[in-house]
Amino acid sequence: MSMSGLEDLYREIILDHYRNPRNRGKLEVPPSHRVEAYNPLCGDEVAVYLQVHDGVLQDIKIEGQGCSISQSSASLMSAAVKGKSLEEIEHIIKDFKSLMSIHEAGLGVSDDVSGTGQRSGASDGNGVNGGSGSGENVGDATSNAGSGNVNNSDYYIEEASVDLDSLGELAALQGVVRFPVRIKCAVLGWNALAQGLEEIATDAR
Repeated sequence: MSMSGLEDLYREIILDHYRNPRNRGKLEVPPSHRVEAYNPLCGDEVAVYLQVHDGVLQDIKIEGQGCSISQSSASLMSAAVKGKSLEEIEHIIKDFKSLMSIHEAGLGVSDDVSGTGQRSGASDGNGVNGGSGSGENVGDATSNAGSGNVNNSDYYIEEASVDLDSLGELAALQGVVRFPVRIKCAVLGWNALAQGLEEIATDAR
């Protein structure tokens, strides 16, 4: 598949998970565990419900609102980890965080490039308009992120030592690293997942 064809596929995956989020809803607390995450930059909110039994994440539900990157990433995450062992999930989280890793090139560009960021309607790192409802705009990967213009030459991407094929649909989010301000959106649900599993492990001790 050509590069442009692959990027189109990735955009379609992101939009599909944004419009039709997987594992949307709530679980009863207890026995499930609930953890929230909030991104003040964009106003993204994610709540993750986790039900763990015998070292396996038997069920996961996601609630939240925000841009298409934060919400589609949470949906992709839930599909990737549901039914997996905690050991497997640890590796998935590590691989995804490696995919999202980025370093500034020493040009004095702040991570908070957009200042206050934008809520719904802000253009995502994959050119996906984060507005609610229908009519999301899928542009090219050079769209502006947040309310600031991010020049790709201001950053270099650390090659992630991860097999993209092993990530499945999660690989669709790799383009987010071109827009550092959107990485926080992409990892929001993942941070909530990691925190929730850590809290569950602590409670079990």
